[in-house]
Amino acid sequence: MTLHDTPRASDGASRPLTAPADAAAPARADAPAAARFLALLRIAIGFVFVWAFLDKAFGLGYATRSGNAWVDGGSPTRGFLSNVSVGPLESTFQDMAGAVWADWLFMLGLLGIGVAVCSGMGLRIAAVAGSLMMLLMWAAEWPPARHLSDGSPSMSSNPFMDSHLVYALLLIALALCRAGDTWGLGRFWSRLPVVRTTPWLR
Repeated sequence: MTLHDTPRASDGASRPLTAPADAAAPARADAPAAARFLALLRIAIGFVFVWAFLDKAFGLGYATRSGNAWVDGGSPTRGFLSNVSVGPLESTFQDMAGAVWADWLFMLGLLGIGVAVCSGMGLRIAAVAGSLMMLLMWAAEWPPARHLSDGSPSMSSNPFMDSHLVYALLLIALALCRAGDTWGLGRFWSRLPVVRTTPWLR
């Protein structure tokens, strides 16, 4: 006795069972919704980077006060890096705090990554650059440590994972899924001659 009988043709020859033609219809129906969700996620993450640039550059009163804005002579990196007090790169980050080259790299990175992710162009480059930035910020906070260098509690809530790594993974996922093709300029970007001949620019 078998669980599934094999259908036979009128001439007695057996024929394999085949799935109905509309078996993949639910998956096809979900594809546009998934693409739109990824596009919305892409725009949201891109806005996080763009807003961080605008707030630090012009002191919009959220994380950066107007008097501490970059355009007013403030340093976008001094506040964060000078307070690094844990991890194997503690002294390195403190030496970088307030350096002109570090300020420019950080701000150009925020702006470039944010614009690329929001527009959907150059997502692969943005994923690499954004992941590197997030890894450096992860190393500055060093979640594995339970205590800071002075012995006080680090208040770390996880021995490894934090929001910086989540952002890095999301950036990589958006690039792999070509999230810029929906509600973005990804298709236009991919048709440019230089991008077609250099796939990693996509």
